Amino acid sequence: MNADVVVVGAGPVGLTLATELRLAGAQVVVVEKLAQRSGQSKALNLQPSTAGVLDLRGLLSRANERSFGRFDGGHFAALHLCYEGLETRYPYQVAVLQGRVEIVLEERLAELGGELHRGWELTGVEQDDIGVTVYGPETLRTRYLVGCDGGRSTVRKRLSVAFPGADEGSIFAVCDVVLSDGTKKLPTVFTPFGDMRGGGAGSFAMVVPIGEPGLCRMTFVDHKSERTEVTRDEVARAVQTFYGADYNFVELRYASRHSNSSRQAETYRVGRAFLAGDAAHVHPSVGAQALNLGMQDAFNLGWKLGAVVTGRMPESLLDTYHAERHPVGARVIDNTRAQSALLGRDPEHAALRDIFKRLLDIPEANRFIADMIAGTDVDYGGPGHTGTRLPDFPIGSGWASDLFHAGHGVLFARDSALLAPSDPWADRVAAVLVDALPWADVEAVLVRPDGYACWTAPGPDLTTSLRTWFGEAPSAHYATSS
Repeated sequence: MNADVVVVGAGPVGLTLATELRLAGAQVVVVEKLAQRSGQSKALNLQPSTAGVLDLRGLLSRANERSFGRFDGGHFAALHLCYEGLETRYPYQVAVLQGRVEIVLEERLAELGGELHRGWELTGVEQDDIGVTVYGPETLRTRYLVGCDGGRSTVRKRLSVAFPGADEGSIFAVCDVVLSDGTKKLPTVFTPFGDMRGGGAGSFAMVVPIGEPGLCRMTFVDHKSERTEVTRDEVARAVQTFYGADYNFVELRYASRHSNSSRQAETYRVGRAFLAGDAAHVHPSVGAQALNLGMQDAFNLGWKLGAVVTGRMPESLLDTYHAERHPVGARVIDNTRAQSALLGRDPEHAALRDIFKRLLDIPEANRFIADMIAGTDVDYGGPGHTGTRLPDFPIGSGWASDLFHAGHGVLFARDSALLAPSDPWADRVAAVLVDALPWADVEAVLVRPDGYACWTAPGPDLTTSLRTWFGEAPSAHYATSS
């Protein structure tokens, strides 16, 4: 075998997955078609849930160093959502370019000894009972393959995974442009909408500053474009059409065309191959959710696949990836379709938007939608608090999240007697005595490496949950196969 896992795609999803695998001790090779990092801004925001993911691995401070601001809240179809009161230490969006998130993750992968090969384009995939053969500039042999290679995923196509959904028809351009002041000063403070201008028949443009002086993200819809290359002349016309003499167009650094397509892979797993991120789902680009959804796919799969390839868990654990993440992806697709409807400009959609706007004035309704967009309400199911994300809480001079940096599980308890059963799993579960827990009705909680509770006390036998999520005690763990 060349590796335990080959990851196709070196965007934030593939790099998140690869760092998780290396943290677990798996041998991982990342292959990327691009010869070098694109330098394009792409996604701009980390939602609170994704900030929490990075914090669990001690990486949030690195992302914050590369951010250019934050926004205290979110939006649903450009209607404000209040994040205050969400169960998170980060009730805001971190404004950071996707490319800078990639730098953070690529640096971490190098620290962990992972391999990244650029200019490597996958051309074929063949599976058998013990592994996967991956074809490209060279032939690789791996135990598992993960496609993190975007909405037009070659891995998904080679696996013949159905990708049903709808092409919504709305086409819009996303550009990185350099502008200068005209009759008005350029916005310099990041907000989700920046300077938004509407046009006739539902056309609009939006300019958002993204850190470097004069550099802006410009998005525009004029309902005249086909899905072709976005030209410099087209962008210059859009600046003139929507902003007139307010701003001067200086330079086009990057442009791409997108549609409001919504599609989801029927399965996230085919034998020894998996899909994550846009390879598994695409949806309208509203609400700042795509990057976050994909990174959390990778975070869910990474520790599980790492535990399997290093022999700590049986392969059956991998079935929980599709079971847990497919419904989350479907729900994001639903909420982005709803937002697209609320953004429609015909009278019926305008009336619907007006009613929805008034509903969001009700604090409880606003909180419900904010929780969904922030990703802080994801629940994988189970009695009581099991299946839900553990809210971070202070422990001594630090935080509970600090205890997850090594990628292990953690058992928290208010009574030392409740910690004792985890002793045989000490190499994979940290046992921590605490004075208090975030949930008043809980005396102890077992938490997976991804921050989700998988057992609480009072409750059933702890050892059963330890075996389910962390394997047999080391004296009887599963042997690693090759």
